Amino acid sequence: MTERTVSDVIVDRLGAWGVERVFGYSGDGINGFMGALRRAGGRVEFVQARHEETAAFMAVGHAKYTGGVGVVTSTQGPGAVHLLNGLYDAKLDSVPVVAIVGQQSRTVLGSAYMQEIDLSNLFKDVASQFVQLVSAPEQVPMVLDRAFRTAKATSSPCVVIVPHDIQSAPAPELEQQHGIVVTAPSWSSAAKTPREQDVDAAAALLNSSERVALLVGQGARHAAREVVAVAEKLGAGIATSLLGKPYVDETLPFAVGTMGHLGTTASAHLLGNCDALLIVGSNDPWTEFYPPPGAARAVQIDIDEKKIGNRYPVEVGLAGDAASALAALDSKLEHRTRREWRADVEHEVSRWRILAADRAAVPASPVNPERVVRELNGRLPGNAQVSVDVGSCVYWYARQLVLPPGVPAHLSGTLASMGCSLPYGLAAKLAHPDRPLVALAGDGAMQMAGVAELATVAHRWRQWRDPRFVVCVFNNRELTEVTWEQRESEGEPRFAASQELPDFPFAGYAELLGLTGIRVEDPELLGDAWEQAFAADRPVVIEVLTDPEIPLLPPFPAGKEKAESMRKGLAAEDDGGRAAGLLDTYLSHEERPGQ
Repeated sequence: MTERTVSDVIVDRLGAWGVERVFGYSGDGINGFMGALRRAGGRVEFVQARHEETAAFMAVGHAKYTGGVGVVTSTQGPGAVHLLNGLYDAKLDSVPVVAIVGQQSRTVLGSAYMQEIDLSNLFKDVASQFVQLVSAPEQVPMVLDRAFRTAKATSSPCVVIVPHDIQSAPAPELEQQHGIVVTAPSWSSAAKTPREQDVDAAAALLNSSERVALLVGQGARHAAREVVAVAEKLGAGIATSLLGKPYVDETLPFAVGTMGHLGTTASAHLLGNCDALLIVGSNDPWTEFYPPPGAARAVQIDIDEKKIGNRYPVEVGLAGDAASALAALDSKLEHRTRREWRADVEHEVSRWRILAADRAAVPASPVNPERVVRELNGRLPGNAQVSVDVGSCVYWYARQLVLPPGVPAHLSGTLASMGCSLPYGLAAKLAHPDRPLVALAGDGAMQMAGVAELATVAHRWRQWRDPRFVVCVFNNRELTEVTWEQRESEGEPRFAASQELPDFPFAGYAELLGLTGIRVEDPELLGDAWEQAFAADRPVVIEVLTDPEIPLLPPFPAGKEKAESMRKGLAAEDDGGRAAGLLDTYLSHEERPGQ
């Protein structure tokens, strides 16, 4: 029999923490760990990505879709460096991830050995809560336990560095003694309920206000019912952060949609005209779209005390779990009829819905990207999962997709890193193989990382109970969001050498992989394409040729101000006339009487 090694201890400890799979890419620095995963016979599955960066995104996606801890592994040197982007995604979106990283043997550390870099320094910022180099076999269980407990307690990435020689060392027999710490793979969250005097102060503030707005983030994941109850009692409107969008039913007449640059005009009206703001589990960075400081009094609920007052001047902070804090607050709120404010909010929601429909119907060359997402409404299965990449497709997701209650949707929200949608989607599908998955991605993100991970989809789809994995690619041969940002923020014209993308046959590539490819150039065929994809017996890539000239206009009133800068940039372009015309069309929609 093979001698039991420290790597076997690592695998056993992962199992004790409930880890079902580890994402990664192998290399000589983790050969011992790979051997133990093989010997474990699938008790902990190893999921091979095409790149360590996407493996880290998979671990983040696993944590987001399951609520558990994502685990990723890589070799030392370049493999470790590649993990950083995904780990920063976890840090900025407050997601628990544990990275197990190989290192050269202890005997050569400090010798400038091949692939030797100072991993503790490399990870000290991204894993500021916990990064530890294991220097003795006896440390391994304790270090892993601390990493998992810290990741769960702080919702952050933690890193465990295991030198190659320790991975292959004999498994130690641990006894409690001086210099040895014996721990257990267990963790229990603290019951966080806000202090009663803070709840009283928050209720007094909200009860004395006439025009209340709620801003709801991902911290309200388990508080959807309590959010609506408080909003009903206060006669308030509900806006969401981008990360909070899945946790509010946007069919409610007082749900104004997503806030921020990519948000709705109804959200801009709500936040621009409220006299009180209740922030629930949100750390959204779009501070210019909050009420002007001094215009609204604010209460903030957050499980993390450090985030209270982080984005807006807050008078009362309620440190605690969103559901329990809202329930405590609800019991002290007065149920007063605020008919004028609520009617105003609902009018703006109705106006926004008309505006969104009008925008999706604007003729484009060849397909309006807003319509691509709008046609998904009513066709998205009620048990689906959604992943969204970074780029202009996020605007159309935020503004046009109405998620059925209970459908999770995730993206790289705060780091905003391109290339996340396919690895996120794979993690979601591996966690829930009986549920269909829809990934929305631009051609830039697909060329950056998605095309490679389509190979992983092709490799694994036959193992899924429901084979539906639908990737919708917005192919406009352009880094569209950056182009419009240049026009808006700098007044600069499009820089073709920077923005143009080579054309790539995404649907044809899917066919080469044995998947189904559907190419759409006619907007009238979009509905049929979605229906074909959901009826298919294998994963599908829908490649839609979309128009890069559809403007990424911020919601009014900011949109009106930013349009002038956009016009300046477009005027300097030889072929900017059509984009300028579409911009004028969008502006005219905003200014229609009665809307």
